[in-house]
Amino acid sequence: MKAPQNELSGGTNFIQNIINEDLKQDKNDSRVHTRFPPEPNGYLHIGHAKSICLNFGLAEAYHGLCNLRFDDTNPTKEEVEYVDSIKADVKWLGFDWGDRLFYASDYFEQLYGYAVALIKAGKAYVCDLTAEQIREYRGTLTEPGKDSLYRTRSVEENLDLFQRMRAGEFPDGSRVLRAKIDMKSPNLNMRDPVLYRIQRANHHRTGDKWCIYPMYDFAHPISDAIEEVTHSICTLEFEDHRPLYDWVLDNLDVPCRPQQIEFARLNLSHTVMSKRKLRALVEQGFVSGWDDPRMPTISGLRRRGYTPEAVRDFCDRIGVAKSNSFVDIAMLEHCIREDLNDRALRAMAVLHPLKVIIDNYPEDRVEMMDAENNPEHPDMGFRQVPFTRELYIEQDDFREDPPRKFFRLAPGREVRLKHAYIIKCERVVKDEQTGQVLELHCTYDPDTRSGMSNEVRKVKGTLHWVSAAHAVKAEVRLYDHLFIKENPEEDEDFRSNINPGSLEILTSCLVEPSLADVHPGNRYQFLRQGYFCVDTETTAGQPVFNRIVSLKDSWAKIQKAQGNK
Repeated sequence: MKAPQNELSGGTNFIQNIINEDLKQDKNDSRVHTRFPPEPNGYLHIGHAKSICLNFGLAEAYHGLCNLRFDDTNPTKEEVEYVDSIKADVKWLGFDWGDRLFYASDYFEQLYGYAVALIKAGKAYVCDLTAEQIREYRGTLTEPGKDSLYRTRSVEENLDLFQRMRAGEFPDGSRVLRAKIDMKSPNLNMRDPVLYRIQRANHHRTGDKWCIYPMYDFAHPISDAIEEVTHSICTLEFEDHRPLYDWVLDNLDVPCRPQQIEFARLNLSHTVMSKRKLRALVEQGFVSGWDDPRMPTISGLRRRGYTPEAVRDFCDRIGVAKSNSFVDIAMLEHCIREDLNDRALRAMAVLHPLKVIIDNYPEDRVEMMDAENNPEHPDMGFRQVPFTRELYIEQDDFREDPPRKFFRLAPGREVRLKHAYIIKCERVVKDEQTGQVLELHCTYDPDTRSGMSNEVRKVKGTLHWVSAAHAVKAEVRLYDHLFIKENPEEDEDFRSNINPGSLEILTSCLVEPSLADVHPGNRYQFLRQGYFCVDTETTAGQPVFNRIVSLKDSWAKIQKAQGNK
């Protein structure tokens, strides 16, 4: 989120316009205070990254504050593991909540007191209807609801029952506390919504102290008010909940009056963005875990090799809108390519090795070839790559019977080996039974060493390679989109659209010796292959690389095509 050029006159999106107008009116004493309020019931995904960047970015742009608050009101689905992962994700994205780490559970006593205040004001009652009956009584979008049989209970009876609910006298699900609003409201959320339910479950922070827990729609606005949040920014699915958010605050004596503002959530192609569905993928074994590099979780993106800068750039580019839209995942891939093209070290890796023997090169010679670490930044220097008589190239870089416009190696043809010499294929050795190509015998031209001042010959093809004697064996994991369909949720079962080819594991890859001692998180551009990151499962002498993204940039082509219309 880029800071507005003029904080008081015209923002770059509709939320900033609202804030700018509030500041003009000296609303909230000219404060801007936001919050990021995740529920700790799963790992954050790329959609949450957009919300993180928006909330923390606005606070930064307006020299305000942003809280990190866990809305931990459902203990059956919440775990400390999720709390820890969320804090790690926010920090990884580059944001700091300072001393403003809060939990809704911090306010359980206050929330209970506010519920009592609503009962005393005749605006809440204890209801004995079952969950099924409550749904039945609620009505539909076209039919009004009808009052609960227990709506007319006296204040005294409601106070007694609510106190006994807290004391644990009643079984789970037997009673709830409901707001007394309007069962004929056109907004179903206002038809006497549930504020508290009985739920015996061990809470990750309060243990067994409570057996009643507030509903999100009750706890959230009060938590905002207690923390003196000025702008409560949430995604568009909460728009219909805003009247209830306002009703809660308007009917209680709270220290602050936050304003809820909704923006469009992120919908990304070839992806599901529901924590419930992502949890199903994990629990049903479709992926290896929440941090599987195919997952859209922030931890998955981090393990795959995405940088926080690329994710923030993506969130900035897609902007903030009032209506939902669909973003092509190619745009996210474009952002990481742009970032890594600038920062990633270059290296050579052969994923499907084919042996090459240079017959006229001395058997015992080892030449060290200078190779730039990043051509975008000469100041990043050079590394030395050993060149020997026996090498490996990619299998796809050779064709015995090449098609038209195939400028790589073929019998009688010449190519340049990157950073080294021009070689010519003289002979092909094949398996007599299968016909598989086993090795190529070539010759080299010693007057064509890369960088020689007298170099005059040019060839169309340039190949990457590794020295057979010096190459390091590596495992490479090629990741593709987890779902085949652009919108996998179009079908009744989104899992039916899982891409069976979303992961290919190559165990016989060879990389240049500079990659022998790599560390998890190191990122490289493998020449002609794509961008890769060292996986967390790497051990000493046994590197494992994840492909972050290929070199092909489809989003750039999409942009170019749109620009030509």
